[in-house]
Amino acid sequence: MALEVFHKDETLQMRRKLIGQSCRLFFSRDPVKIVRARGQYLYDENGMQYLDCISNVQHVGHCHPSLTQAAAAQMDLLNSNTRFLHDNIVLYADRLAATLPKKLCVFYFVNSGSEANDLALRLARQYTRHHDVVVLDHAYHGHLISLIDISPYKFRKLEGQKEWAPLPDTYHGIYREDHPDPGQAYADTVKSLIDEAHKKGCKISSFFAESLPSVGGQIIFPTGYCKRVAEYVREAGGVYVADEIQTGFGRVGSHFWAFQLQGEDFCPDIVTMGKPIGNGHPIACVATTEEIAAAFTANGVEYFNTFGGNPVSCAIGLAVLDVIEKEDLRGNAVRVGGHLKQLLLQLQTKHPLIGDVRGVGLFIGMELVKDRASRKPATEEAAHLVRRLKEERIVMSTDGPWDSVIKFKPPMCFSIEDAERVCTCIDQILRGCYTSSPSSIPAVSAGLQGSISRNT
Repeated sequence: MALEVFHKDETLQMRRKLIGQSCRLFFSRDPVKIVRARGQYLYDENGMQYLDCISNVQHVGHCHPSLTQAAAAQMDLLNSNTRFLHDNIVLYADRLAATLPKKLCVFYFVNSGSEANDLALRLARQYTRHHDVVVLDHAYHGHLISLIDISPYKFRKLEGQKEWAPLPDTYHGIYREDHPDPGQAYADTVKSLIDEAHKKGCKISSFFAESLPSVGGQIIFPTGYCKRVAEYVREAGGVYVADEIQTGFGRVGSHFWAFQLQGEDFCPDIVTMGKPIGNGHPIACVATTEEIAAAFTANGVEYFNTFGGNPVSCAIGLAVLDVIEKEDLRGNAVRVGGHLKQLLLQLQTKHPLIGDVRGVGLFIGMELVKDRASRKPATEEAAHLVRRLKEERIVMSTDGPWDSVIKFKPPMCFSIEDAERVCTCIDQILRGCYTSSPSSIPAVSAGLQGSISRNT
């Protein structure tokens, strides 16, 4: 039976009545009602196509036929409680293990990234017998009570404050790109925080960090940072937890996991996965060592997750891995991401509003500033750019402490042509910012595709 379809205004009215107001929409002033999608494209109720530059969850593309077929076939056969023995969960764990360092060989499957990080926190505390956690400023690790407590991005908005390590941001941070060794300098801030915690009688269970901080503003860690932090944390009796929920599964292109950008001699003790793992299907995972898993087992409390790792979820997870490999999506991230970054760097030479362009693969941030000398964030201008891009049917959003970073985290099937289209629109919109008031900036002409030189 077909579901009832409402007019956009009626849908919005019902949502405002029935759904909690803290659950916010993209473009809340004038939301887009999306009714279908394919690849990197979204379609509204009128059939209008939008280019999706932000849905990193739909990792291999919206509604990929290989995934929908795998899901339907397994759902038609069996979807059971995970206490029944089944091949899919072990096949999937084995495939994931092949992408990770050998010591990360034990897996726990859950249903969301928040669940994964909550379980990682439990594993760390059980293994170390310590409680306290070191996190980075502006971090976000999930919406559970345990994770809001270690997410300054959210916690800053609540009563009471805690301490956290500085975000290793070489553009806005305390140590910048001209520092001779920012990786060591920022790692030493973690060491100082640990020392201060010890003076207060605290004991460190873990250091939690996204391998590339996303909410923090598409930050790329300076070389050597993670390795040195891991040494300090382990000396304090803690473990290193790499949150790959935003950045895993080949988004950086050159590597399958973003933590691998720090070198072959760096390996976390726990890795959490989510979002792209199921291309939108609710599945997530924690990978850890045999020693940490054994300590968790030794507490005598069974860990049971009804649907974490169920046959359908694992079938979808396996299909995602197949598509990444068969369609060379890591290679695409290198090629398209590199081209996109070069186009943005070209725009930076033309537009003083663009203060910084940073990123790797299809994880890129373009930071807007009032002026390059002070690096004052251009929050209003970034919001205006996002609104204008929406008018050109390009879906974009902002991130960072001041919402001044235009973030690019598109589906991995994003193309060279898509990158050129976006940058052409950005170029024209920013030109208008210097000559017109926001309300009078003209629409972008479809004939402007060639205005930016192609630099491959």
